[in-house]
Amino acid sequence: MSTSPYEEALAAVAMARPEVVVLTAENRAALRDLPARLGPRFIDVGICEQTLVGAAAGLALGGRIPVVHALATFLTMRAFEFIRSDVGLAGLPVKLVGSVPGFLSGANGPTHQAIEDVGLMRLVPGVEIFCPADEEELVAGLPEAIASPHPVYIRHLTAAARYPHQPFTWGRAEVVGAGRDVAIVSAGYLVGEAWSALEALREEGLQGRLVNLRTVAPLDERAVVEAARGARLLVTLEDHLATGGVHTAVVELLSRARVAPRVLPLALAGPFVAARVPDALQREEFTALQLARRISAAIGS
Repeated sequence: MSTSPYEEALAAVAMARPEVVVLTAENRAALRDLPARLGPRFIDVGICEQTLVGAAAGLALGGRIPVVHALATFLTMRAFEFIRSDVGLAGLPVKLVGSVPGFLSGANGPTHQAIEDVGLMRLVPGVEIFCPADEEELVAGLPEAIASPHPVYIRHLTAAARYPHQPFTWGRAEVVGAGRDVAIVSAGYLVGEAWSALEALREEGLQGRLVNLRTVAPLDERAVVEAARGARLLVTLEDHLATGGVHTAVVELLSRARVAPRVLPLALAGPFVAARVPDALQREEFTALQLARRISAAIGS
């Protein structure tokens, strides 16, 4: 089995920084070669996410930088009190990597659907939130996430990039295009669908821009406000509940900035039917062509 780009990037950082310790709650799919490479700096606590976070907090107090891995839903929900009390309130540089978030839970069922994770992490004091669009962005942003002095929550994904990315800067959004008909603000897996949706809208004569947030916290306020002021319709797009995630972060910002655009929130209303990702996208109307139709209808209304 070949080593994943994420594993290679994490190994490179760990080799350069001996204070980095990798932990997992028996979630080794992206870490298969690391035990042999890191030796005692790789710790598997078993399926006990609360112990995972508590141990990470203790290691951080001892000067380590723990990078912990678990399924996103169990990491953020089962261990939430430990994240808030042991990591967030203490301001410890623990890095929390949640796998299979949002649509990526696939056919595992509603118990494994992390569609509240970003909202929960936004509640924890001092936590930064990194939602890469694909594995290329995950790898590009990982060194900065680990270097941050703050706790960081990372939505892990392995999707291939759908378009050439701009250079990565922590806390800065990637803005693609400058059209004035629609601006799509998104983060994570659906950024690729948003990019393809804008391509489809362009064939209808509609011009738009994509604001790939990359980090939901810190939020690139300037990019979001400029997008809201510069488009006929602002769309927030996420594989997350509309409450607490990208949509909430955006409208809170716009309220403070006293900017009032037309906003179309495209988010999940609740758990989706367990299915392979392409089938789930189709059923929930989040494919690129379905998004283009929904946005076109909103612009014309």
